[in-house]
Amino acid sequence: MNRESDLSTALRGRWLLLARAVWIAMAVVTLALFIASIPLVYNKLSTVSSGEGTSIWQLQPGEARALEQLGLSASLYALYWVVVQVVFVSGFAVVAGVIFRRKSDDWLALFVSLFLVMFGVNWVTAVPVPATILQELWYLAYKIVEDLVFISIPLFFLLFPDGQFVPRWTRPLAAGWIAFGLLKRWLPFVPPPGGDVVFLGFLGLGALAQIYRYRRVSGATQRQQTKWVVFGFVLTFGMFTGVQLLFAIFPWLGQPGAMLYRVPALTVILLTLLVLPLTIGMAVLRYRLWDIDLLLNRTLVYGTLSASVVGIYVLVVGFLGQLLQASGNLAITMLATGLVALLFQPLRHRLQRGVNRLMYGERDDPYAVLSRLGQRLEATLAPEAVLPTIVETVQESLKLPYVAITLKLAEADTFAVVTSAGSPVARPLTLPLVYQHETVGQLLLAPRAPGENFSPADLRLLDDLARQAGVAAHAVRLTTDLQRLTVDLQRSRQRLVTTREEERRRLRRDLHDGLGPTLASLAQRLDTARILVARDPDAAAALLGDLKVQVKATISDIRRLVYALRPPALDELGLLSAIREHAAPYNQSNGLGVSLEAPERLPPLPAAVEVAAYHIALEALTNASRHAHAQSCHIRLSLANGLCLEVTDDGDGLPTEYQSGVGLSSMRERAAELGGECRIEPGPARGTRVWAWLPLPPAEE
Repeated sequence: MNRESDLSTALRGRWLLLARAVWIAMAVVTLALFIASIPLVYNKLSTVSSGEGTSIWQLQPGEARALEQLGLSASLYALYWVVVQVVFVSGFAVVAGVIFRRKSDDWLALFVSLFLVMFGVNWVTAVPVPATILQELWYLAYKIVEDLVFISIPLFFLLFPDGQFVPRWTRPLAAGWIAFGLLKRWLPFVPPPGGDVVFLGFLGLGALAQIYRYRRVSGATQRQQTKWVVFGFVLTFGMFTGVQLLFAIFPWLGQPGAMLYRVPALTVILLTLLVLPLTIGMAVLRYRLWDIDLLLNRTLVYGTLSASVVGIYVLVVGFLGQLLQASGNLAITMLATGLVALLFQPLRHRLQRGVNRLMYGERDDPYAVLSRLGQRLEATLAPEAVLPTIVETVQESLKLPYVAITLKLAEADTFAVVTSAGSPVARPLTLPLVYQHETVGQLLLAPRAPGENFSPADLRLLDDLARQAGVAAHAVRLTTDLQRLTVDLQRSRQRLVTTREEERRRLRRDLHDGLGPTLASLAQRLDTARILVARDPDAAAALLGDLKVQVKATISDIRRLVYALRPPALDELGLLSAIREHAAPYNQSNGLGVSLEAPERLPPLPAAVEVAAYHIALEALTNASRHAHAQSCHIRLSLANGLCLEVTDDGDGLPTEYQSGVGLSSMRERAAELGGECRIEPGPARGTRVWAWLPLPPAEE
């Protein structure tokens, strides 16, 4: 049991003492029944049956004569089977004792171990026909053990491996089954075969509960335990089917004269059942000792193959025997044997593929997986559906609980999940998605159960899938980037149109509300001055003087409007001289030392680039002087696949937490409008560094 089931099924205090006492008492009584039955079994097996034996091992008259011909006595025959039965019961009892010794504080382990003791004894124990009070008690104890075994088999499947009823609705059904098992001997409405039918129904219910538990609830440890139990039952069934196949192919082995062959075969059938306690003990105590997956895989394949071969043989022999009205015909037997030999290898191959697909998905058929992936991608027209299609295909093909694809973020070394299927796990297997030596994403996969590892076959298929997914991920990322750039371009267009219309509105407002009325008043006052020239020359001269002042103010307003459109200094002086002219007052007035580093001559720059660089430099100077209290400021212009502007100061620097004001936002927006970039960050030593890159057309570069 794993730690979780140990915690949920552990016993303490008085309950623990009571459970141990009941276990010891029941085990002692059960083993005592078997020991007491040994002389009875020996006497029955050494006596030739009169025709209807009470035991399947009892000698028939023809078998007794066959033994005499071989020089063997009935007593030796009886002793042999007694020894076999003792070995059989001892195997169950030893495993049960080991479980009791190691897990006696766990009620589920106590239940399993006691079930093993009673099952082994009940399988071979014989009881006398009650004639005395002692024999009555003997018979009653045996029937109690038989009923408990009858009840315990379905309960084992409902409770193993964690002691919980899963699903929950099996709890009331289990209670009803226990009541039925205890009372079936006294229920008048249940005929003798009815109990067996109900037993098979609850046994099927237990099998369904185990499948549900394995697929939906069990963790890695519990799945490993379940695999061991399944391995034991499948191996037992396979061995039993193999022996039956031997008798079906060679019917003469069942004749009395073939005792040397029949006795070993029946011995194998009996001792094969010892696999059950061994695998159950492994499931309870040492479930991590070996990798059970390969054993279970081969057992499922060859167990199903044996059953299929037996079925084919029986169907062929029975059908042809009825058709030709001939039974035991050597030709029919040989024909059936040849057909089985012909179908054996193809059937084994198909069963192996089916079991592999059941346990591992389609990892053994990578071509089918890649082909299905290609077909789905061809049918997937929308780019946003490509990666989910890959994830869905991988998860379905390999039966994985979690698959995800991440893409590398632009200008970063981090990855973000873009699509996934299933519940995330803590440490998934990560495979890089590479396109032309560039990692564009990752494929994240969780193993089929927590704690399990991917096999080499899984990894080979996943590597092939990752190569195909890398190309698709690169195409999806390009499409996503193109869509994002398209959206950004549309937004930029909208912002340009909005900015243009806002600028027009501002110009209209300034012209209509400011310059327009001023010019209208100038015209009116000029008319007044013209009239006053003849009447009152002095008043006209004074009015003309006022008009001169007003005209100068109007000219200043016009220059201000023009400067707002584009600084005249850029047209008159150029970018470098304009920045120097603007920086000159800082050097003269407040002591901020401004230095400029730039090429001797800049090529002709686009007007928009000049305006953006000029305003970013002016805004950085203003911030260094007014807010950073800097003593020096250095401006550097260079050409590197565009125009680079860097302004550094030795001021107070940026606060730990600050919000971008109008000036900082304006610098970033001016660079972004041209497709460039602007970063405002702490300086190399102290102060602030403003870095801007503005793209240039190829001719200017």
